[in-house]
Amino acid sequence: MIAVTAGLAAVSVTTAPANARTATRPSVLLSNGATTAAALLHSDGVRVRLASRHTARLRLTATFTGAGPDGPVSIAEPRSAALRPRRARTVRVVLNRAGRRALGACRTGTLTVTVLQDRGTRRGPRRLAVRTRRLTAGATCTAAATPAPTKVADGRRCDPTDPAVCVQPFPSDRFTVPDASAATGRRVHFTIGEMPRNLLGVPVDPREQNRNDGFSPGSELITRVPGLDSDAALARTGAVPIDDLARAYDRSQPIVVIDADSGARWPVWSEVDVNPSDPAQRNLLIRPARDVLDGHRYIVALRRLRGADGRLLPASPAFRALREGTPTSDPALEARRGHVEALLGDLAQAGVTRDDLHLAWDFTVASAQNLTGRMLTIRNDAFAQLGDHDLSDLTVQGRSPAYTVDNVTENPGGADGPILRRVEGRVTVPCYMTLPGCPSGSRLHYDSGSDRPTQIPGNTTQARFTCQIPRRALDGRPLRAGIYGHGLLGDRGEVGQGQLQDLSQSEGFAFCATDWIGMSCSDVPDVPPSPDSIAGILGDLAAGRAPKLPDCDLPNIATILLDVSNFPTLVDRVQQGMLNFLYLGRAMIHPDGLGSDPAFQVNGRSVLDPTRLYYDGNSQGGIIGGALVAVAPDLDRAVLGVPGMNYSLLLRRSKDFDSYAQILYRAYPDELERPLVLSLMQMLWDRGEADGYAQHMTADPLPGTPAHAVLMHVGLGDHQVSPYAAKVEARTIGARAHVPWTDPGRDTDRDPTFGLKPLGPGPYVGSAIVPWDIGPLRVQDGQVEGTPPPPKGELPPSSGRDPHEAPRRSSLAMRQKSAFLRPGGTVIDVCGGRPCYAGVWHGPGGGR
Repeated sequence: MIAVTAGLAAVSVTTAPANARTATRPSVLLSNGATTAAALLHSDGVRVRLASRHTARLRLTATFTGAGPDGPVSIAEPRSAALRPRRARTVRVVLNRAGRRALGACRTGTLTVTVLQDRGTRRGPRRLAVRTRRLTAGATCTAAATPAPTKVADGRRCDPTDPAVCVQPFPSDRFTVPDASAATGRRVHFTIGEMPRNLLGVPVDPREQNRNDGFSPGSELITRVPGLDSDAALARTGAVPIDDLARAYDRSQPIVVIDADSGARWPVWSEVDVNPSDPAQRNLLIRPARDVLDGHRYIVALRRLRGADGRLLPASPAFRALREGTPTSDPALEARRGHVEALLGDLAQAGVTRDDLHLAWDFTVASAQNLTGRMLTIRNDAFAQLGDHDLSDLTVQGRSPAYTVDNVTENPGGADGPILRRVEGRVTVPCYMTLPGCPSGSRLHYDSGSDRPTQIPGNTTQARFTCQIPRRALDGRPLRAGIYGHGLLGDRGEVGQGQLQDLSQSEGFAFCATDWIGMSCSDVPDVPPSPDSIAGILGDLAAGRAPKLPDCDLPNIATILLDVSNFPTLVDRVQQGMLNFLYLGRAMIHPDGLGSDPAFQVNGRSVLDPTRLYYDGNSQGGIIGGALVAVAPDLDRAVLGVPGMNYSLLLRRSKDFDSYAQILYRAYPDELERPLVLSLMQMLWDRGEADGYAQHMTADPLPGTPAHAVLMHVGLGDHQVSPYAAKVEARTIGARAHVPWTDPGRDTDRDPTFGLKPLGPGPYVGSAIVPWDIGPLRVQDGQVEGTPPPPKGELPPSSGRDPHEAPRRSSLAMRQKSAFLRPGGTVIDVCGGRPCYAGVWHGPGGGR
């Protein structure tokens, strides 16, 4: 229940028995000294204290008579109350729309509270008590009646309830329009005049965002609340912090998000953007602890917000006028009244009353069809070209993708190394981009007037691959076929990492990798070109091989950082890169694919087991890898190493973002707009990373796609990919958590596994998340080791050793991967019922 404010009217009533001829004279008291209409308007209604020596049924009414020709106005719907003998009860009579309008009209008048005894329909009610009070208008009422008009002269539809940034609060259905052709029934509709502008005054082009039928399922909710600009203010407000998520369900929680379809409270946390040094440039950021549901509508409600000094922060004049029913001279604001009234009605049903609301708005989440449809379209078309039209049955059908082996290197690490052979080549993949060969900077090619990517006839791309065949292939047993996803702006050469060589040799895998085009940089020659690099290109040409010419997305990323309008070139090419991975995987397990080539044979037999394909990826390979797994037709088990999702959550918590941020921040100097810029990017990034696919990654597969199980390996305190983002992903996909999660004090969360069911004592067949700990910050053998828990705010870790690569290098983690990546694989406890340790840390006791 909302807390009592100074504007309440209290009535104390003592009733007589229901069958008495004469009622006991009641005691009635308006005790709190409310003298203004504004005070009553800002309260949670009229409270009536009731007591009876006998069972009684009462009815309560409240009216307001304003100065002038108007008669009494019923300012609340009649409220019935049943009393039990000798049990006092307080009843709240909530103001109705007419009441809010009457009290907000800046008039002096009289409040009348009437208590009636209900005696049934035949005898009618008996009036027990009437009390009146003269109320003046009050200065607050006058201020609320005159909000600043909405700016519409330049075509902008800025929301006056948050005048700090044009399209805040964000995301909001204020910036959508009805669209019967969309799965959600709505379509995002930004105009270019509303968009953030870079240093040169160029606005973000919103045409790609306007293809969406809603907003990101992982979107941060952004609004500027003057005075709520520090951790101290958040603490005084009582908002849910990132390390105590269970408080999201507190009845009196001041910041709530409600699923409008079900009325259920959604778990969120709140934080202030601490990156700006000036508190006046800090937004309030609200983040879902689990991605909100595709296609659903959500209502955001902020109430009883406080500054660092504990004082209540006033709502904007515009929102007060909407909340209180105060007429304004702003046509745009008046046009929103009906929608806002409906929102407030939905909130009331969810137990959130209107009178202490600071701000409320709603937004629609994009549908699964809109988020994933582009990728599914190119996947289905590309595999149909191979002759496979059923991608949900885990059965290879049709032809193998065409491929070429360009180079074979025997014993690349020496005769004693774990790798027997390195094979390099190309797979031919249909290209769905606008330029021949899908080069960096190109865009998806769409049918005119549609959101369906299409292939320009004959347009293909050469997906380069590198494969590593371990020495144990000489044993004659087939190797499990795996595709590997590399890290941030890396390339396929990362398949040669030592830890992957060790995994391949010890557990019997053959891994191949291609480039995450869109976010990769490969085959970059020396600058200036050295004689050796020139000779290599000429030698490839002379041998009839395709030379290793550079394919680097860094120059294109630089254009994006300077003008975010170019961002579609990244995410469109990432989707093409996902298709390249799927084609490479199909070539690995097709009977006429790579295994039929001598480069992949030992003693005339293929080294590749065609039974099933598997995926292992780290860092960026864990982030984009989540999206890849969700659409993969040839695998049902995958390991995501040091993963996360939602780049708008990840970037500013990663030390890797520092160098890119320097360029982006110079281009977009308005610090209040920066969270919005990242969120506009996320609306498109969802098409090419796990955030847009997570709800369908495991048990609820996308159309024409098999179900998948995922094992997530997390580095506790990771400096590059935040474990907070990994836990949001784990909650979204329904993963179970290894417990104990950590040793006491190593994770500052009050409940580190909030929203995650624990793994049981035996092998588990579903998805799981396992944290790996390199221990606390310390000096060991003269070296700095360990890392502290990560900062709670939007800042990257900066102390200790980065645990980013520790999980993949752990022999125990490799054994757990191996048990999982096999037909019928399971998650096994390799940590002996304790937390999982990595690196040189073996726990507080010093050993296992």
